[in-house]
Amino acid sequence: MNAKLPLALLATALIAGAGGWFAATQFGGARSAAPAAPADSGARKVLYYQSPMHPWVKSDKPGKCTVCGMNLVPIYEGQKGFAVADGTVSLSSNAIQVVQVQTVVAQARPLVRTLRVAGIIDDNDTRHRRLSAYVEGRIEKLFVNYIGAEVKEGEPLATFYSPMLLNAEREYTLLFRQSQMAHNYALTAEHKRLLSAAEQRLIRYGLTTAQIAKLPFKSETNYLSEIVAPMGGSILTREVYEGQFVKEGDRLFELADFFIMWFQFDLYERDFAWVRVGQEVEITVPSVPGKKFTATITFIDPNLNDMTRSAKVRVELQNPLLTVQGKSRRELLHRTYAEATVKLDTPEVLALPRSAVLHTGERAVVYVETGGGAYVQRRVKLGRAGDVDWEILDGVKAGERVVTTGNLLIDGQAQLNSQAGDVPAPATATASPAPQQTQALPAGVKPYPLNVCIVGGEKLGGMGEPISVIHQGQQFKLCCDACLPKFKADPAQYVQKLSVLMQGTVSQTQNTNTQKP
Repeated sequence: MNAKLPLALLATALIAGAGGWFAATQFGGARSAAPAAPADSGARKVLYYQSPMHPWVKSDKPGKCTVCGMNLVPIYEGQKGFAVADGTVSLSSNAIQVVQVQTVVAQARPLVRTLRVAGIIDDNDTRHRRLSAYVEGRIEKLFVNYIGAEVKEGEPLATFYSPMLLNAEREYTLLFRQSQMAHNYALTAEHKRLLSAAEQRLIRYGLTTAQIAKLPFKSETNYLSEIVAPMGGSILTREVYEGQFVKEGDRLFELADFFIMWFQFDLYERDFAWVRVGQEVEITVPSVPGKKFTATITFIDPNLNDMTRSAKVRVELQNPLLTVQGKSRRELLHRTYAEATVKLDTPEVLALPRSAVLHTGERAVVYVETGGGAYVQRRVKLGRAGDVDWEILDGVKAGERVVTTGNLLIDGQAQLNSQAGDVPAPATATASPAPQQTQALPAGVKPYPLNVCIVGGEKLGGMGEPISVIHQGQQFKLCCDACLPKFKADPAQYVQKLSVLMQGTVSQTQNTNTQKP
């Protein structure tokens, strides 16, 4: 019996030690725990009660943490409380309502962007043709004598006299007739060779196969040949007149097919990651008001312009003939100015509204809600910018709630809290003039303590010289003229907002100064 008693005492001590270790690791091991109260703690003054798991939750009375439900730990005079992470701002429920804080859940969603471009509607370059003289001669008559005329393939454009062409035509006609007369007899190889050579010579002189087939039926007194359109389209240029003598190689006409038009615009390097072949484009032109032409991207030029750092993008549009008052015309005119919108999207990516991201110099930050009215600053890495969202590459996880409205005021209080923590000064030091304060104020007027607009929340100085307003002995600063009517309409609202913000700042300053030795 006497031997078992020490074993029982040892077991009891081990269990008590394990319980103490478990409690220490669960409630204070992960954070900088407050030291245990000394034996005479009953005689010492309690400064406040604080949550060990969520140190921004503080109270002047015992209770439970509003986030996790743990008992609040008393912090005695001479002790340091649980450390709060840098950039954390704690707001009461009243302050959240006054500041109108709104949050959104970070989640994966398609990133949408509208790219607005401008360009020129040009003709199809693969259906563009210049017609030159194949042999020297004289233009006798023009059938198409104005620019813009619509012609069909094989339609005569002019009659042409050329002694060289006329001799080649008669030589071919003679050889062909000889072959027809000897159809009952086998043609010699030499005759076939001469006939083929005569036909090839006419082709080199610009005659078509259909024209060559009609030569045996051409009158011997007709010394003129026809210049026909090599393709259907519109006449862009006419370089000759009736009676003009031309030499081989002289330009006669220029034709373009306007049935398919090319809309081309410049795509800059920053937009290459968005645009791809097959995306839909909506095009508007001043000459056809109120109508949108919808087509898709068919080609992206892989060659960049060194000067503009851009590449050409092509969109093909159908442009059929329309009959207006008995006359035919194209709806889209050649080389007209046009504007377009390209609907761009990406597969789902982690994204946040653009209003949630604050740019401070080279950094981009957001404020994440951590519960109990606390918001912690996070530095984020941004990807592509959509119309309403930013792609988030790092800094925020899916499912976290991020502030979208009121974050500028939260950021302003975070800066004040940081200044209060760095400089051991009394609470009234937070009411010192803002960095933008340059002129002296009348006696008895309290200077404006924030560096953001009390109405819109924008940083002061970002929209020009701030506007100063004095109301009930307190100075207020506005970012621009647009905020002045809103302030004058309900100044009491902004007096209350400033009071709530400053109460949180003063409370944070007092706690910081109390914790410092």
